[in-house]
Amino acid sequence: MFAPNCFLCSHQDRKFVGNEFKGSLTTAPLEHNSEMSLSDSSFEPGGKKNFLQLTDKDGEQPQIASDESGTADSSGLDDSSQERFIGPLQRDGSAGGSGDYSSPSYSYSSILSKSETGYVGLVNQAMTCYLNSLLQTLFMTPEFRNALYNWEFEESEEDPVTSIPYQLQRLFVLLQTSKKRAIETTDVTRSFGWDSSEAWQQHDVQELCRVMFDALEQKWKQTEQADLINQLYQGKLKDYVRCLECGYESWRIDTYLDIPLVIRPFGASQAYGSVEEALQAFIQPETLDGPNQYFCERCKKKCDARKGLRFLHFPYLLTLQLKRFDFDYTTMHRIKLNDRMTFPEELDMSPFIDVEDEKSPQTESCTDSGAENEGSCHSDQMSNDFSTDDCVDEGICLDSTSSTERALKPKSLLTFELFSVMVHSGSAAGGHYYAYIKSFSDGQWYSFNDQHVSKITQDDIRKTYGGSSGSRGYYSSAFASSTNAYMLIYRLKDPSRNSRFLSVEDFPEHIKSLVQKEKESEEQEKRQREIERNTCKIKLFCVHPVKMMMESKLEVHKDKILREATEMAYKLMELEGVVPLDCCRLVKYDEFHEYLERSYEGEEDTPMGLLLGGVKSSYMFDLLLETRRPDQVFQPYKPGEVMVKVHVVDLKTETIALPISVRAYLNQSITEFKQLIAQATGLSAETMRVVLERCYNDLRLLYVPNKTLKAEGFFRSNKVFVESSELTDHQVPFTDSLLWKLLDRHGNTIRLFVLLPEQSPGTLASRTLCQKAGEDSDGPFEGSKGNRKSVEAILEESTEKLKNLSLQQQQQQQGSSASDSQKSSDTSDFEHIESPTQEADSNSSLCVAADSRELENRISGSSDTENQFVCEERSDSEVNNDRSTSSVDSDILSSSHSSDTLCNADSGPIQLANGLDSHSITSSRRSKAHEGKKETWDTAEEDSGTDSEYDDNGKSKAEAQYLYFRAEPYSQDDASWDTHKCLVLHVDKRITLAAFKQNLEPYVGVPSSQFKVFRVYANNQEFESVRLNETLSSFSDDNKITIRLGRALKKGEYRVKVFQLLVNEPEPCKFLVETVFAKGMTVRQSKEELLPQLKEQCKLDLSIDRVRLRKKTWKNPGTVFLDYHVYEEDISISSNWEVFLEVLDDSEKMKSMSQLAILTRKWNPATMKLGPFQEAILESSSVEELKEKLSEMSGIPMENLEFAKGRGTFPCDISVLEIHQDLDWNPKVSTLNVWPLYICDDGAVVFYRDNRDEPLELSEDERNELMKKESSRLLKTGHRVSYSPRKEKALKIYLDGGPVRDPGQD
Repeated sequence: MFAPNCFLCSHQDRKFVGNEFKGSLTTAPLEHNSEMSLSDSSFEPGGKKNFLQLTDKDGEQPQIASDESGTADSSGLDDSSQERFIGPLQRDGSAGGSGDYSSPSYSYSSILSKSETGYVGLVNQAMTCYLNSLLQTLFMTPEFRNALYNWEFEESEEDPVTSIPYQLQRLFVLLQTSKKRAIETTDVTRSFGWDSSEAWQQHDVQELCRVMFDALEQKWKQTEQADLINQLYQGKLKDYVRCLECGYESWRIDTYLDIPLVIRPFGASQAYGSVEEALQAFIQPETLDGPNQYFCERCKKKCDARKGLRFLHFPYLLTLQLKRFDFDYTTMHRIKLNDRMTFPEELDMSPFIDVEDEKSPQTESCTDSGAENEGSCHSDQMSNDFSTDDCVDEGICLDSTSSTERALKPKSLLTFELFSVMVHSGSAAGGHYYAYIKSFSDGQWYSFNDQHVSKITQDDIRKTYGGSSGSRGYYSSAFASSTNAYMLIYRLKDPSRNSRFLSVEDFPEHIKSLVQKEKESEEQEKRQREIERNTCKIKLFCVHPVKMMMESKLEVHKDKILREATEMAYKLMELEGVVPLDCCRLVKYDEFHEYLERSYEGEEDTPMGLLLGGVKSSYMFDLLLETRRPDQVFQPYKPGEVMVKVHVVDLKTETIALPISVRAYLNQSITEFKQLIAQATGLSAETMRVVLERCYNDLRLLYVPNKTLKAEGFFRSNKVFVESSELTDHQVPFTDSLLWKLLDRHGNTIRLFVLLPEQSPGTLASRTLCQKAGEDSDGPFEGSKGNRKSVEAILEESTEKLKNLSLQQQQQQQGSSASDSQKSSDTSDFEHIESPTQEADSNSSLCVAADSRELENRISGSSDTENQFVCEERSDSEVNNDRSTSSVDSDILSSSHSSDTLCNADSGPIQLANGLDSHSITSSRRSKAHEGKKETWDTAEEDSGTDSEYDDNGKSKAEAQYLYFRAEPYSQDDASWDTHKCLVLHVDKRITLAAFKQNLEPYVGVPSSQFKVFRVYANNQEFESVRLNETLSSFSDDNKITIRLGRALKKGEYRVKVFQLLVNEPEPCKFLVETVFAKGMTVRQSKEELLPQLKEQCKLDLSIDRVRLRKKTWKNPGTVFLDYHVYEEDISISSNWEVFLEVLDDSEKMKSMSQLAILTRKWNPATMKLGPFQEAILESSSVEELKEKLSEMSGIPMENLEFAKGRGTFPCDISVLEIHQDLDWNPKVSTLNVWPLYICDDGAVVFYRDNRDEPLELSEDERNELMKKESSRLLKTGHRVSYSPRKEKALKIYLDGGPVRDPGQD
C-alpha cells in the first residue's frame, strides 16, 4: 500500500516511446477521498491503456508503506511487495556484480530517494569503495551495531569531529533512519584525520579493518566497550614445536583477528579448491629435519621436530582473508590470483581442532611472540597457565579442556554461518570493492555497491568463487581482471547468543536524541534544497561610482518582488552611503553586447520569477543595477530599442572622445538618428558625418538620409563615430579623408610593453655588431625629433653604450681572422642594409614617434601605386577572432599563417548602379595612405619552413611597409623587469614583424638582424616570433614583448642545436652550442664554422678530420654525414634541427653512403659484465661481414660468436640478469636489413657473446644484491628496470585528528 502523502494522476492519449511519452498530455489529480467512478475521473474505457503517475505531496517523496516500523532492518521487502509499486521501478546498479565493475553514473537527485530494498547506500568519495564495504558489513552486524549504540559520547571530553566512535554512531543512525538513497562518509574519514587526498588512495579492506579496530580500541579505553573487538573478533592459536625423539614441546600463544588463507601454495600449479582445504593446510604441521633440525632443550642436541599451529579459541565473528594478492618473483610484479575457491554458507570448524588424545609431555612456555603468521595474526605475550576465565570470553575456548571434553562438544557449537562476502573486482594494479551481505532480519542477501543497494541470489554469491580461463600455470592470471571473494565473515550459530538489531523504539536515550538531531538536520537540508529549487541565480553588474564596473551574483527567491530584489542588489553592490536607494533600479542587461534590453517601469511589485521567466540553471541575459544622480531622471528602456555608443571625433586635435549612450529605434531614418545625436552631443546635424562600426575592421559611412538603421545593419548594441566641422575633409572620398585615416588608425592601434635587453659588456661580448664603418651614433635619432625628451635620453644612452662596446670589440678583432658571420656572406649583406637614419628625409622613412599630423603627411606623400596589394574579403569568423586575444602565438605555429591579410590599397573603384563607387558605401580598413613604393616580398622561404628578413639581394624586406608606430618610456613595477628598460609602443597591428623590428632598431641600438623578438604569455613563458612576413594581428592590447640580442636568420638559414655523442658515458647526450647552418652549405663547411665556436664557448679544441656530424633522433644516433654532403640537397634540414657531434679516436673511416656504422658491445656471461661500445664499419649489410668484424675485434672464433640487436632507445640498456635470455640471440638471417634485425641505418646497437662462456652461478643473496645494483643503474639512466612498484601511501588513522608533520621536512 502507498503512504497517504501522494497524488495519483491519470494520463490519457499518450504513446510510450523509449523512455519518453509522446503525444498530448493531460493530467488530472485523483483525490484519495473522492467517490467518483473511474469513468468520471477521465479514465478511457474500451481496452485503452490508462497510465498513472505518482507525484509527491507537500515535498514528501512517494514511498511504500510497511506494517513494520519502517526501519531498514524491519522493512525487508519480499518479491510480492515490489509488485504493488505502480509505474517503473528505479534502476539500481548491477545486482549480481558478477562482471568487472564499472562505476555507474548517477546524479545528485538519485541519492535523494531511498532504495526500494529499504537500505541506504554510501557515496564513494573517489576511491573509498573499500571503506564503504567494511562500514556496511559492520552496520549489518547486530552485535557490533548494538554495542556501538550502547556507547555514549561525552562532548565535554572530546571534540565530536575527531571522535571516531561518535562519527560511526552518527553514520549508523543515518543508515538506519535516513530517507536518502545514499549518504556521505566524509565526516567519518575526517574523524580518521584524513584530508581530501586520502579519498584518492585505494587501500586493502583487510588492512583497513585492522587499523580501524586498533583505533576503536584506543578510543574505547576505560569504557564498557574496551574489550568489544576482542570479544567479537579475536581468536587464539598455539604455535608449537615438538621434538620427535623425546616428545618435548615448546610453544607460545598467538591471538588473531582474521585467518589468512593461501589460495595457491608457492610454486604449486594447483590452487586449493575450497576454504576447508585451505584451513586444513593452514594447520598442517611441517617436519624440521636435515639442516633445519630443531635444538631440543631436553635432548641437548639438534633433533627432528614437528612445527605447526593449533586453534585454541574461535572468535564469535570469524573473519577469513583469501590471500589473492601475491608477488611474482620472475616478473617482479604484484599479481592477483583469480583461481576458484569455494566457501560454504555454513562452515563447520570442528575438524580444525586437534583432538588427538596424547600424553601430555613436559612443556616449556615460550612467551616470545615475535613470529607472526604472514604478518596477519595478532600475538600477545601470555602466561602458560590458562585460568578458567579464558573460557568465559565470547567465542569457543578449548585451551583448558581435555581432549575427551572436546570430542563430546556438540557440532552446533562449532558451526558458523556466512553473512558477509567482500568482493574485489579488478587486478593487482587496481579495482573495486563491494559487499554481499545477508540481513539477519529476513535472511535475504543484498549487494551493497557504494550508493546502490539491491537484492541478489545464491547464484550471484557462487560467481564470486573465482576461476579464470586458460592455462593453470602459477602466474597464468597475473594481470587478468576478475571478480571474486576477498574476505569472508562468519557468525557463530548459537540461538541463545545471536542478537537482533535494536529497533528505533528500543534505542537508548542518547541515540534517540541523536536520531532527532539528525532528523532535524535532514529536514533543514531538505528545506534548503527546496529554497535552492526556488531561487533565481543571475549575474548582476553595476557601474559603481567609486569602484567602477562591479560583477556579482544575485540570488533571490522567485516570490520576492522587484523592489525587494533591488534592495538586495543595492546592499550586494555596497552602494549604501554612496548612492541613495531611490536612485537605483534593476534593468535587463546583455553583458556580451553591453546592451540595456529593457527597464521595468511600473513592475516594482511583480515577483522576480515572472520577470526572469522562472527559475533556471542559467539565463540568456543579466541584470544591471543602474544608478543616477538625484537631479537626473531614469530613461525608460523599451523592448525593440537599440543601444548606440556615440564617439565624438575632433579632427583638429585628432582625438576621439569617450562614448555617450543613446537609444534609438531600428525603424528610424538616418536623418532622425542625426537629430537624436545632435540633441545628445550638441553638434550640428547638417554638417554631421556618422560612421558605423558594424563589426571589427568594418566602417560604414551613413550618408543616405531616408535609409533606416535596420537597413544599415544596426543591432542590439552599436558603435558610431560622429564628426561635424566645416573642413574640406567632407569633400574628398571617405576612404581618402582624414576622418577615415584617424578611425583606421584608432581601430588598429594596439599598446605593447617592450622589454629592451640589458645592455652590458657581458651581454654583448660574444656577439658581432655589424655596424657600418663610420656610422654616426646619433644618426638613429634624426627620424624621431618629435619624440618626448625622456625617450630621446633613453635612446641616446642606449646608443652610446652599444657604440662603445662595438668599438671595443672591433679593436679586439683587428688583425685576427674574421668571425663566423664575417667568413660567410653576412658582412656584405649587412653593408647593403640601409640604416633608417639615411632614409630620414625620404618619403618611405621610418615613422618613429613622429607627431601624428606629420606622420600622416609624410605617409600620404607617396604616390607610386605600381605595387598595390589586393584586398581580401574577411569572413565573419576572422572578424570575430580579431576581437579576442589569441591564446596561441601565431609565430610559433609550424604551418599556419596569418589569415588577417593586410589590404594595403584600394582595388579599382567598383561602379554601382546608382553611380556611386564602393568606397562611399563601405570599406574595410585598408591602408591606402601607405601606398609608398615597396619591394615585392619573396616568400619562397616559407616552403622550407624558414622566414628571412632579407631578400636574395640582401635588401631589407622591412623597408616594404611602414605603419603607425609611436614609442614612449614606461617604468614597469613588475619585479622580473627591474633590470630592463621598458617601452610602451602604440603600433598598428597590421605592421609586419620585419617592419616592427626595423622600427625598434633605434631603441635597441643594433640592426634588426642582430636581435630577436619573444612574446611573453600570462605564465611568463616566452616564445620567439620568427615569421617576419606576418603581421602583429595575433597581438592585443597590453601584451608583453621581450627583446633579446642575437643574430636573426636569413633566407635559407636554419638554427641548429649541436649535442655531443658520448657513447661510453652514463649520459651519452650532452648539449654544446646553438649554431646556424645554411642551405647549400657542405658538411665540411659547417664544421669549419662550428669548431671555432666550440673552442670559444665550450673550450673544445678539435681537429676537423677527427669530428663527425650525424643525425640525431631524440637520443638515438643515426646517419653519419659525410664531408661532401650538401644541406637541403643530400641532407634534409628543418627549423630547430638537432645533430650529434662525435669526436673520433682516429681519422674518419666512413667514406661512402654504402657503408654502415654499427655500435657493438660485448656481453661476458662468466663475469656478468658488459664491455664498452666499439664501432664497426661494414661495407655491406652482410651478417657474415658483421661476424668477421666482431671476431676480429674480440678474438672470438666466428663459430662461437653469437650476436643480438639491442632494444629500445640508445644506449639500449638492459639488466645483466636479463640479457642472456631476453634478447634474440643469433638470428637465422644472412643480411642485416631483414626481420628480426631491420638494421638499415647507422647507429644500431649490437650485443655479442662467446657461446662457450657459461653464465656465472649466483647465490640468492648475490642475485638479490646484483638486482639492486642493476635497478639503481637503470633508474639513473632512465631506462626500463625489472621491477618498479608504484609507491603506495600507508593507511593510517590519526587518533589526534590529523597527521603530525615533521618540522625537519619543511
